[in-house]
Amino acid sequence: MATLTDEQKEKKKELAKYKRKVVELAGVVHDIVEDTIWTEYDKLPELSEKIGLAMKEVNAFKEAHPYLK
Repeated sequence: MATLTDEQKEKKKELAKYKRKVVELAGVVHDIVEDTIWTEYDKLPELSEKIGLAMKEVNAFKEAHPYLK
């Protein structure tokens, strides 16, 4: 595998931040499902929408930087 330039390394770190956002949101959904589904189920649609938007950001970023795929 080719060595990444400093700019590519920075973009890789940026991608990791986008991905972390998705994972954190998914973690909130997981916690609700496991622990508080009966009282916090109404939060799931908004969280789902946020996950969808965050995934679009991840995919757009990866599309703009294909060497990160």
